Amino acid sequence: MGSLHRALAPWAVLLLALQLAGASHVVHQSLEVEAAAPSVPASLVSPLLRTGYHFQPPKNWINETEVQIMYQNLELTFLPAGNLCTAAPMYHKGWYHLFYQYNPDGAVWGNIVWAHSVSRDLINWISLEPAIVPSIPSDRYGCWSGSATILPGGTPAIMYTGITRADIGYEVQNIAFPKNKSDPLLREWVKPAGINPIAAPEDGINATQFRDPTTAWFADGHWRMLVGGARNDRGLAFLYRSKDFEHWVRAKHPLHSALTGMWECPDFFPVAGAGEQHGLDTSEPGVKHVLKNSLDRLRYDKATDRYVPDDPNGDQHRLRYDYGNFYASKTFYDPGIPRKIWLDPSGKQLLQWPIEELEELRGQAVRVDGKVIKPGHHFEITGLRVNQVGSCNR
Repeated sequence: MGSLHRALAPWAVLLLALQLAGASHVVHQSLEVEAAAPSVPASLVSPLLRTGYHFQPPKNWINETEVQIMYQNLELTFLPAGNLCTAAPMYHKGWYHLFYQYNPDGAVWGNIVWAHSVSRDLINWISLEPAIVPSIPSDRYGCWSGSATILPGGTPAIMYTGITRADIGYEVQNIAFPKNKSDPLLREWVKPAGINPIAAPEDGINATQFRDPTTAWFADGHWRMLVGGARNDRGLAFLYRSKDFEHWVRAKHPLHSALTGMWECPDFFPVAGAGEQHGLDTSEPGVKHVLKNSLDRLRYDKATDRYVPDDPNGDQHRLRYDYGNFYASKTFYDPGIPRKIWLDPSGKQLLQWPIEELEELRGQAVRVDGKVIKPGHHFEITGLRVNQVGSCNR
């Protein structure tokens, strides 16, 4: 084993270990940093209080609420027991990467970094060292949410919000690239000197409401990305363009805006034609585009870089996307384990359903027929020895 260890790169040795791992969330030892004053001793934490299927980090604070990881026409939902804001989900060289806002030192908000977990199947997760931490002037006081884009050739890029001042949340947008793009685990990231920040609030932009760059898309010779913002009570999706993915210029007008308040974590992706259930990469043209700011689906005109609702009153009379509470979710294109998203035959409504492969993860079913439950009453279902189950009421 000694000669093999010397011949392999450090990430390859870890990769071999990860392939042999079988727990729901294996902890990489270098991430196990003990807090100075842990609020709850580990001996008091029952495994029954942790999720068995949905994603949850090993310990400590994670930001925002539940997260649904979405795909272009494909979607996966994680419901962690705690708060989580996914930053830049991606699929790279056979591994799923989940980055999220995290406090490595305790179970309260603060000291926010980008934690990093990887998975082969979106079910069993391995924690790595934090991927992005404050280290340059344009993220000195925090590394907040962002997105990932896979560039031509397969190189990932992360764009994220950095905080530059301690007195107020002065927000700018930064970019980072893998230190070693051949490492499938993407354990180290660099922030190129001379180009960060790639976008800063100009005159007329509220610097405390200017954050969360989207996954970029390519059209007509330019890359484009959105940054969420607000002006008075009007939510805005600021539009930026770039030819080289390093130097970005803000468009004169936003992609879209509405009197809905601040737009956090905007998300923008194409969907295929009505009734078609195949996914689309972010840069592929689609019959419709979805701008997800707690809004309905609308139409994207790339010639004018405008986003136009099917219904002129769509921003005020919008359909409900999901009957859960999924905040700050992200999309990425991938052949993973999702629930599908597609347009109904009319082309007016998004539909979604778990793919059939998920049925292979289920155990023995327990069926109860003809049981009437009166209001305020309950009954025990026997034959199950788990603390999390799925149900179907037909």
